[in-house]
Amino acid sequence: MGRKGIVFIFLLCGSILLTGCRKDLCYDHDGHGLKVSAFLIPDWEQEWERDYGMEWQSNWPEKHEIEYDLLRPSIASGIAAFVYHGDGSYSERHLESDGGELPMVTAGEKSILLCNDDTHYIVFGNLDASAEATATTRSRSRSTYNAEHAEERTVNAPDILYGAWIDRFSSVPSSKPIPLPVTMHPLVYTYLIRYEFSEGFEHVSLARGALSGMARSVYLQTGRTGEEPATILFDCELKDFGAEVRLTSFGVPDFPGDHYLLNQTPHQHGLNLEVMLKNGKMKRFEFDVSDQLVSQPRGGVITVDNLVVTDEEAGGDAGFDVTVEGWGEYEDIELPLD
Repeated sequence: MGRKGIVFIFLLCGSILLTGCRKDLCYDHDGHGLKVSAFLIPDWEQEWERDYGMEWQSNWPEKHEIEYDLLRPSIASGIAAFVYHGDGSYSERHLESDGGELPMVTAGEKSILLCNDDTHYIVFGNLDASAEATATTRSRSRSTYNAEHAEERTVNAPDILYGAWIDRFSSVPSSKPIPLPVTMHPLVYTYLIRYEFSEGFEHVSLARGALSGMARSVYLQTGRTGEEPATILFDCELKDFGAEVRLTSFGVPDFPGDHYLLNQTPHQHGLNLEVMLKNGKMKRFEFDVSDQLVSQPRGGVITVDNLVVTDEEAGGDAGFDVTVEGWGEYEDIELPLD
């Protein structure tokens, strides 16, 4: 091969190397030292209820037998990040709970949706359209409740859920990821529900309940709850005073994400209790707790008292304790996804 041929091949190879990956387009190539990414720095807001006048934190009763701060949710184990691009597409990344580098893929204006990724009962929907992205919870059926209350869908209590929405993030090429501090706000809150008995609770072997009129979903972008109500089914823990549950919920329906506005639209909320007595009989209680939820749309304390199991109702329970067999044929059923 002549000298001209060698020079031609050399120039051709150089041209390929120069055009194969342009520095102004391929930012994430390590050799260039430029990236289009953010470094997520999350702060977890561990609130279990929002104060709309009850002032539980400063007036916490000793009878609750648990410190207020012990009801705070734990930090999640991981974060799911959805980056929405200008062309309508989105990319998904998963990070540790303490954050980390979040690639933007391309330069330009982005919107970012964040939530924890360690949920079990949460069902996400419409993630391809950020404004409509929602979280709901799985359906659950209880024959002894659904037969008498057919007006609402019955569901599991949702997992603890955090979320954050970044409306605009300008991603530009940089030698280091751009720091992005963000607060992960709770989207699920806790209700401490207490059923206080004045007589006959020693005859109770098992207890479970239901709370109706609660939000079935929450919008991840705004924190507003959906309009459709649902009934949350749950199991209770037996205490000296009666039965108790720490129930997670999205809160009341159609409530804004703004933590400072009180909902002016009242909703009906029914509280149910089923107890299995040691003689194998079941007794039900029904309460209207709408007045307690008016000032507690996002977590709080619900109390019903003076509940009674009479000696006549408990007759014949000697030597028979249904805790061995549980609820038997009255067990709840988790329903498949719609």
